[in-house]
Amino acid sequence: MQTRYGVHFDHFKTYTTDQTREEFLVTGLLRAGEINLVYSHYDRFIFGGAVPTTQPLALPNDEALRAACFLERRELGILNLGAAGTVGVDGTDYHLERFDCLYVGRGSREVTFRSAHPGTPARFYLNSAPAHCPYPTTKFTQAQANRVELGSQETANERVLYQYIHENGIKSCQLVMGFTELLPGNVWNTFPPHTHERRMEVYLYFDLPEDQLVMHFMGQPTETRHLAVRNEEAVISPPWSIHSGAGTSAYRFVWGMAGENQAFTDMDAAPLASVR
Repeated sequence: MQTRYGVHFDHFKTYTTDQTREEFLVTGLLRAGEINLVYSHYDRFIFGGAVPTTQPLALPNDEALRAACFLERRELGILNLGAAGTVGVDGTDYHLERFDCLYVGRGSREVTFRSAHPGTPARFYLNSAPAHCPYPTTKFTQAQANRVELGSQETANERVLYQYIHENGIKSCQLVMGFTELLPGNVWNTFPPHTHERRMEVYLYFDLPEDQLVMHFMGQPTETRHLAVRNEEAVISPPWSIHSGAGTSAYRFVWGMAGENQAFTDMDAAPLASVR
């Protein structure tokens, strides 16, 4: 498990492209036959991927956690971005098709990942946050997720959000998780932009053709920078940063958050006139 530390926005203003990518961009999370995790010091958020092929994969208990098991003091959200697979939690199996989500509560001791067909593996994307109490392990299909339509064709940001783990969905301590898809002919996500000082966020861009990219914009609204992001790459968004993107092709992205609250409306809008 690699670690990413926090950065002050005054320091961020001086960053080169390479420094920005090194601190905030994460690649190689969803590799066949591996589990890869990143520990962010923003709200102690962990994110990563598990892609089981011929053998099951077990969620590791990294020494950095100083815990009896990974979920001793944590909760976990899992969204399947690939073919069918199974997540085992303390001896109980949960079958996940594409876009099914599983929440695993604090105190669960063993979590394993299997693909139904090794040649077309499941692609499990993981989000984890510290938890103060246990909530029951719960599965939602895409049909059970809360569907929210935002934006318009005229502003090229018409999109649909699928909310799984949130204040009115799967119950959690602080984890919020879902994904967004842009409708055909639209390119912008999360624009006009916002920040939320009470929460951090991670975006994982996916279903982006290999020869295309998303220009992801971050930084304070008056001090923006960009990252060129490819398929299945993630961006860490500090509380002080906007998190918007414009793609050269259709794409989707998973969003995961942790922090002081779970309110979808808890954001600080950045009027377009203030963005630089």
